[in-house]
Amino acid sequence: MGTQRTTPRTTAVGIVAATLVAGGVLGSAPAAQAAPHGIRFVDIAGDGGVTLKANVVTPSGARAGDRHPLLVLPTSWGLPQVQYAAQAQKLADSGYVVVSYNVRGFWQSGGEIEVAGPPDIADASKVIDWALANTPADPRHIGMAGVSYGAGISLLAAAHDKRVRAVAALSGWADLIGSIYSGRTQHVQAGALLDGAGRVTGRQSAELKGIWHDFYTSDLSREQELINWGKKRSAATYVDQLNDSGAAVMLANAWGDTVFPPNQVADFYEKLTGPKRLEMRPGDHATPEITGLLGLPNDVWKDTERWFDRYLRGEDNGIDREPPVQLKPRSTGGYESYPDWKSVAATERKLALGESTTIRANVDSGADAGVVFLSSILDQVAHVPPMASIPLLPRRWAAVWQSGKYPAAQHIRGTAKLHTTVTPTEESGTLVAYLYDVGPLGIGKLVTNAPYTFHGRTPGQPFGLDLELYSTAWDVPVGHRLALVVDTVDPLYIEHNPSGARLTFSSPADDPSYVSIPLREQ
Repeated sequence: MGTQRTTPRTTAVGIVAATLVAGGVLGSAPAAQAAPHGIRFVDIAGDGGVTLKANVVTPSGARAGDRHPLLVLPTSWGLPQVQYAAQAQKLADSGYVVVSYNVRGFWQSGGEIEVAGPPDIADASKVIDWALANTPADPRHIGMAGVSYGAGISLLAAAHDKRVRAVAALSGWADLIGSIYSGRTQHVQAGALLDGAGRVTGRQSAELKGIWHDFYTSDLSREQELINWGKKRSAATYVDQLNDSGAAVMLANAWGDTVFPPNQVADFYEKLTGPKRLEMRPGDHATPEITGLLGLPNDVWKDTERWFDRYLRGEDNGIDREPPVQLKPRSTGGYESYPDWKSVAATERKLALGESTTIRANVDSGADAGVVFLSSILDQVAHVPPMASIPLLPRRWAAVWQSGKYPAAQHIRGTAKLHTTVTPTEESGTLVAYLYDVGPLGIGKLVTNAPYTFHGRTPGQPFGLDLELYSTAWDVPVGHRLALVVDTVDPLYIEHNPSGARLTFSSPADDPSYVSIPLREQ
């Protein structure tokens, strides 16, 4: 049995935002620059003969017979082939052959949008074939890199083509379903952003249009097909193949990524067995890389070049001896280094959720995770995350638990986890959990959040809930509190609460409720 829902009005917001992002904020900025010296625009035959528009930059002064390491850069979702112009020239100047190509279905490239499906993976191999036949590329030293869509395709290509020896996946995904359908909840603003950009800059296939329809309407009879479709397009599905290849993998993402949240990237990193590196910074989807795309100094692109210098050119630059997990907290300016992801949180502290409380659904309490892109960019640039007045949140629609004032700073690092018992009045429902840093005036700054949707539950029958909130790095000052807030409506997500539904949160003596807070050593 399935439920049907109409496309929410937030989809329109996402489509407008997508148009602005694709056509203005990101896309036109690199394109406005003059073409780099020595750039060559070419057509490459992709899988099935589809024409891929590409550009090539080779090291200046290359002599006949010289061979140089090859870097292949697939474009981001909805962005033109000149996206990487500044970085391609910089990499070519340091000795790389760089081929950037517009992925199929977008702009002047042929075909239809496949969302990193098998034709996209085959295209990447075809581009490598072309580069080896038409440029001074060294077949023994091949790497791939990209931002967002280009990052996902790069990881998938490396898992399927053992010629790829190193990858830098920037603001990408490892688990597509875990990104836009985590907790069985549609991330509607993120989905609408991608959908809108695809409509404006590309050509959606009939399959993709069907996927978006199923995504928006929440047809449960099609849910498993949606999950299978996403798994086929997720590097996490092919992690064993990637490990067998031995490719060196660098992953760089943002704490506030509203398209590809950090949890799924961190989980994927832990499963990698070859040379690997994980970098996390403040910001939203692809915002940490933007200045580098404009040719300005940028930490992400600097480390990307160092990664390739080490694993494609064999330079002893020390990046392989550095602690592989590099984190930049949202509330401080410096980087922190860890030997692995598990070491990020040295300990955990439980905040007990002892009081039973019942909330009504269908109304936004005022506790929100913000707006796609805008909120996390404000957090990145001005340290202003989404905020709420915790004392003023209406308890009719929001469950609230608070800690006492902390006598010492609390350095939250990693993944907070909610454990509670829920009793619904309906068989389906959605809840969203928020963790806030609450100052003396009761103003809470959002530390992290996550949604959860259930279906097929027996009304009146309690069930246990374990929910991972999105991983983060945040410092709670002395004298502040932590507050856990749970409500049922957030503009970022589609909610599945029937009219008049209520949710009761309890803490049985034999299974107490809590939120586990991951903490760094003081």
